[in-house]
Amino acid sequence: MHVELPEKRYYGIGEVADAFGVNASLIRFWEKEFDILQPKKNAKGNRKFTPEDIKNLEFIYHLVKERGFTLEGAKIHLRENKKDTLSNFEIIRKLESIKAELLKIKDQL
Repeated sequence: MHVELPEKRYYGIGEVADAFGVNASLIRFWEKEFDILQPKKNAKGNRKFTPEDIKNLEFIYHLVKERGFTLEGAKIHLRENKKDTLSNFEIIRKLESIKAELLKIKDQL
């Protein structure tokens, strides 16, 4: 899954939930469960997610929803292989987006 969000510094929880196709309550739940999610909160307590938070959410979504990890399994996976796994995940996502662009170009020809 590739998340399409406009380039901004901060995203509201509604925007993030819509981009992932999940409920805002699931995003809040994952925030409590995973230490790598640390959205900023304004004076009202509204969560503001940075692009780094979005990358981390993409990875958590990939582990839990796409690969079928349990929450505990995803936590362990993140704890043990965080740096290697995140960099590999980012490379794969970039390659997938390049492939999608190339397929668009091919269809236009």
